[in-house]
Amino acid sequence: MTEVQLSRVVRQRLAIQGFVGLGDAQLSGVEPWLRFTPGLCTAIVGVGTLLAFPVLLWTLVPLALLGAIFPRHPFDYIYNYGLRRFSGTGPLPTNGAPRRFACGLASVWIAATATAFAVGFAPLGYALGGILCAVGLLVSTTHFCIPSLVYRFLTGTRRMEVA
Repeated sequence: MTEVQLSRVVRQRLAIQGFVGLGDAQLSGVEPWLRFTPGLCTAIVGVGTLLAFPVLLWTLVPLALLGAIFPRHPFDYIYNYGLRRFSGTGPLPTNGAPRRFACGLASVWIAATATAFAVGFAPLGYALGGILCAVGLLVSTTHFCIPSLVYRFLTGTRRMEVA
């Protein structure tokens, strides 16, 4: 597979998510696949929100929590042990603290969305789910991760030097 040079903007956005200490050779092949997990999560949240289906949303909460606790989100394994065999690319790097923080924040947000629907307050559920989908769509299309920026702000690690 041909190596693609990553732009400085993409490198910075990935560094903000915690993908640091990795060279272009390692990142270039998997860069598009780093969008897989947030994209799949966003799709599930989108369906759960559109259908006002709290059970579907609640099934995603423990998966997001696992993504916050461990260096790999459960959906990363779908790529690492399945899809990458067809794409001919390497495994995804482990998730750094900023991306794991994003998973933790998402788990709370998904739980709040599911709860709003479960107790019959659909307008709040649609608002919460819609905002979460917008944030997820942003990271899954551009690598711009607002929760990772929040993590960097809270921990005082706002400056990112990219090689």
